[in-house]
Amino acid sequence: MGWLGRFARFWYDFLVGDDWLAALGVGVALGATGFLADGYNPWWLLPVAIAAVLIVSVRRAAAAAVRAASTDVANH
Repeated sequence: MGWLGRFARFWYDFLVGDDWLAALGVGVALGATGFLADGYNPWWLLPVAIAAVLIVSVRRAAAAAVRAASTDVANH
């Protein structure tokens, strides 16, 4: 892999990370805020959307941790 591939991989890992759904939610929130900024003052949309994305992401991670713990206990 050349330097360009490593550079692209870095930015993908940095922006998307472990949760592509959260990255997508942030992108949609930014796009919606930019789209609505033409005729409205949507200052409130981005904080509300990011809080919702954070809540969903944490709940998904917590549910995955519970599933992993219950699977681990069942295997021992």
